[in-house]
Amino acid sequence: MPTYAYACKDCGHAFDVFQSFTDSTLTSCPECQGALRKKFNSVGVVFKGSGFYRTDSRDAKGSTVSAAPSAPAAAPAPATATAAAAS
Repeated sequence: MPTYAYACKDCGHAFDVFQSFTDSTLTSCPECQGALRKKFNSVGVVFKGSGFYRTDSRDAKGSTVSAAPSAPAAAPAPATATAAAAS
């Protein structure tokens, strides 16, 4: 079951509760019966199993992807053309 974190808007009491996905959200603080808000935390992601790494999709023999020819680099503009445009 997931753990949800709550904090009271009135007294600031913070606590965690184990709740099912189908359980309704808590609305009153157990300390002062004030209004609660659900706190959201960042989720830790864990990748388990095969298929998540570059090496997982390769053959034991090596890479099956052929290298594409690289495109020629664009020639820089002549210095005289930029100097003439600036004046």
